Amino acid sequence: MESKILIISHGSSFMTNALVNSLKRSGFTPVVTDTDIKTIGSLREDTDIYILYGGEYVFEQTDILVYMKDVCAEEEKPLCVIGYENEIAEIKATIPEKYITREFKRPFDMKNLTNSLVGLAEADEERKKGRHILLVDDDPLFLKIMQDWLSMKYNITSVRSGMQAITYIATHKPDLILLDYDMPVTPGPQVMEMIRQEHTADDIPIIFLTAKSDTDSVISVMQLRPQGYLLKSMSKEEIVAQVDHFFETNKWKNLR
Repeated sequence: MESKILIISHGSSFMTNALVNSLKRSGFTPVVTDTDIKTIGSLREDTDIYILYGGEYVFEQTDILVYMKDVCAEEEKPLCVIGYENEIAEIKATIPEKYITREFKRPFDMKNLTNSLVGLAEADEERKKGRHILLVDDDPLFLKIMQDWLSMKYNITSVRSGMQAITYIATHKPDLILLDYDMPVTPGPQVMEMIRQEHTADDIPIIFLTAKSDTDSVISVMQLRPQGYLLKSMSKEEIVAQVDHFFETNKWKNLR
């Protein structure tokens, strides 16, 4: 399991340290941060699960609760709350229950809490796995690499030409199309134009794959108004992170 858990707590304690150790033993990557909005914001990109660990701060720092409510509204990531009954009630006064995936009242059983998070992480992986990506590229080696990288989290269909992609979407509707910008015969921009003319497929998000990173090339790509672009030179971690980010927020953030 590679899930990363961000534990938001006002200062470290014996219980937060014990929680970190328990999560590590279960294969998680836990990170503890203070209730600082800027720091939390810098860690959001790599976080899979949030834990809001209660304390007196929930009665004093309403800004952190409002911020976490906004985070939950933007992202499809689980939020777990740990605290005494009055602390959880205070948190829920700001963060609607629909955004709180699990709540654990203190005192809690560490083993049961960890097992619950394991189940939550597995369910989140299954949810991601249900998403379908159509990968379009004329390079068979690049196709294989991308399929290997993304198939751990997503269902991948690969085709080697624009016309194969058009034929495929005539009877299927993927959740995302990763489309090679520079293909022979039918290049990516032409394929995108054809897709946008199909009333059953015109709303499928399209992200271009390109080997060119110079400013003029990037401007040319984005003038076509895709949902984003990926540089083929990016690492596995960068590519997977960007695809994850897109599905979680319906927004694109190019990591360059």
